[in-house]
Amino acid sequence: MNVRARGFTLLELLVALAVFAIMSIAAYGGLRNVLFTRAAVEEQNRRLAAVQLAVYRLEQDIEQAVPRGIRDEYGEPQAALIGGELASDRLILTRAGWDNPLGQQRATLQRVAYRLRDGRLWRLYWDVLDRGGPSEPREILLLDRVRELRVRFLDQDDWRNDWPPPANDEASKKNDLDMLPRAVEIGLTLEDWGEIVRLLPLPG
Repeated sequence: MNVRARGFTLLELLVALAVFAIMSIAAYGGLRNVLFTRAAVEEQNRRLAAVQLAVYRLEQDIEQAVPRGIRDEYGEPQAALIGGELASDRLILTRAGWDNPLGQQRATLQRVAYRLRDGRLWRLYWDVLDRGGPSEPREILLLDRVRELRVRFLDQDDWRNDWPPPANDEASKKNDLDMLPRAVEIGLTLEDWGEIVRLLPLPG
């Protein structure tokens, strides 16, 4: 008895290829969505880490502020803490706790400043407190995509947008150079995450 082998017809092959193509397209689309989602999650994690680090550095500097004014490169006295909406450096202060792991001949106090330039938040610091001549600060980029850096200062029971407060006479002005506010409020407005606000009490 002869049994003839029966193969696939052309129509069956075309149907099988069409089904395979549809399944391949669906699988590729699902894989691409997974990869895009993973990339977006990784980018958000990097952004979150950068924002947390910038806020942490701000908090650390402000909470370790000390009432120690300095002399600038022209020999003029500068207050221990300076801030204002119209200043190029929105916040300048002297802080304690500058680590010295190499045992260098320098103070443990550090003069730092925060500057917003072209949508980027920079932390500046000087190697010396009293400069006595031209001294360029070192710059560290903390965060990008920053729309605004807002700083307010609590003076007794009133909030101020600038610091130090205006002095009535020379004696008051001299005393005010080392005066610190009771608290500092920091507001960071980011292009992607909106506003972040921190209220930080100062020592003393």
